[in-house]
Amino acid sequence: MNNTTSNQNALKIYCDLFGHNYEVSKKVTSHVKEYTCKCCKKQLTTNSNGNLTELTPKYREINRLLEDFYNRRMVYLKNKTFVSQLTNC
Repeated sequence: MNNTTSNQNALKIYCDLFGHNYEVSKKVTSHVKEYTCKCCKKQLTTNSNGNLTELTPKYREINRLLEDFYNRRMVYLKNKTFVSQLTNC
């Protein structure tokens, strides 16, 4: 067994005993985030119910599309507000 594999197994055992140490790795929207465990690198995301679920390729694609839609919407609202402020002056 090589050193990398034994190190990963030790970190997995740590997470199994003490629980994962998740940190936000990506903010998709104001409500949807992706999380990664600092020890074992397990990835989670929030699903449509707001619960944490494993970050599968399906959820990764959903989050990518949701982030794109959300960013476009924010740009649109920002421009709309800016234009309405200009017309009120």
